Amino acid sequence: MRAWGGDQVTEAVAGSVELLRTVTDEDWTGVRAGRLEWTCRRTAEHVASDLIAYAGQLAGRAQTAYVPFEIAFDEGTDQAGVLDVVETTGALLAATVRTAPPRVRAFHPYPFRSANREGFAAMGITEVLLHTHDIAEGLGLAYEPPAGLCEAVLSRIFPHVRPGPEPWPTLLWATGRGELPGRAPVTGWCWNNNLVLPAERLTLEGVTPAAAADLVAGGDGGFGWLGDAPYEGTREVAAGLLKAYDAGVHRPEFGVFVLVRRADGRAVGSLGFHGMPDEEGRTEIGYDLVEPARGHGYATEAVDALAQWALARDDVGLLYAAVEEANTPSQAVLTRAGFVRADVARESLLEGDTLRLYTRRAPRASGPAHR
Repeated sequence: MRAWGGDQVTEAVAGSVELLRTVTDEDWTGVRAGRLEWTCRRTAEHVASDLIAYAGQLAGRAQTAYVPFEIAFDEGTDQAGVLDVVETTGALLAATVRTAPPRVRAFHPYPFRSANREGFAAMGITEVLLHTHDIAEGLGLAYEPPAGLCEAVLSRIFPHVRPGPEPWPTLLWATGRGELPGRAPVTGWCWNNNLVLPAERLTLEGVTPAAAADLVAGGDGGFGWLGDAPYEGTREVAAGLLKAYDAGVHRPEFGVFVLVRRADGRAVGSLGFHGMPDEEGRTEIGYDLVEPARGHGYATEAVDALAQWALARDDVGLLYAAVEEANTPSQAVLTRAGFVRADVARESLLEGDTLRLYTRRAPRASGPAHR
């Protein structure tokens, strides 16, 4: 998967500034920006502040809070000067995204307390697109950014939003700025950066719809794989994630995670859920490893980490996995990860094979066994 983010930040900023430079002689301080309470001038300054803030978070590797600084404009700065600052701060974010290592994360509150370089790029791009729309609306300008930029940010930081017929109207609707036929108006929203869970030797990195699409197309999903390619099962679960995304039922916390080795940043496998918990709090998991990573305890470590995280939630009471009768290594993984063999089985889609169920309950759960 080609590195994404820096060039797209540059593209978004260039399109915005090119349009807004045509109206720098108009009154930006006495005109509201679209549906916002801010003026057009205040909105443009906000864009510059966000771009430099995201660059600062990523460059400084902030882990617990925002870096405590803010941007200030010289007294007497006119509209053209404000756009100069937007260009400059956009260039700083683009450069930071291009040079940040792919696995680096920094603090951002929504929704899982961190974001990677793609996340910061996508948030910066979205700020530019949306607020250019707001300013353009206030000043009576027509504005529509490239569809590819809109689709890219939707599939990275709006994974819970079902794609619409066109990405730009979908992004406007998802952020409370427009309507889509058959969908209720949006009155509140926030970013949805991917979830990352820590384990001892691994990190479990949530797969975005954008990464899933690349995996399904035969790419690497933005990961450097041990053995140079993911196991075929990873591509299959990525296809399932895309199907859920297209249907509007994908929830990132119950999606797919790639297992990344801390020591060298290499991806060694994938792990994930087969869907949301049912009304009784039960959900199925599955996992795989690339062949060179097998036999080192990575699967056990990852399954245990995911189980601990999931079973600490109020909406999960039981995890289960279905394993072929003959697959004793996978059964051993589940046993070491705290799962117990259930007294039930089901037929595999493969003729003549039997699947054995292994379960792990939340400490507080006391309901009936899974059937």
